[in-house]
Amino acid sequence: MIGRLVHLTLDAALVSTVLAGVRRSSGFTIETEKISDPTFRSVADKYLGFGETIFDMIQGTAVNSDYFKRDARK
Repeated sequence: MIGRLVHLTLDAALVSTVLAGVRRSSGFTIETEKISDPTFRSVADKYLGFGETIFDMIQGTAVNSDYFKRDARK
């Protein structure tokens, strides 16, 4: 039971982080304004914000790491 909960939590964090990456690279994002229920809209905004935070942490780690380098855009 606990293992499944951890797995689902990590999956949700991964999806949120991927959505943050899509927003950063393409500009496309989920329109939370179209969610009519204010409670659910707030949860969706916090969920997407969590993905932004994780994405920022991963990006900061990559920038300061010797294992990553910036490719020149073609």
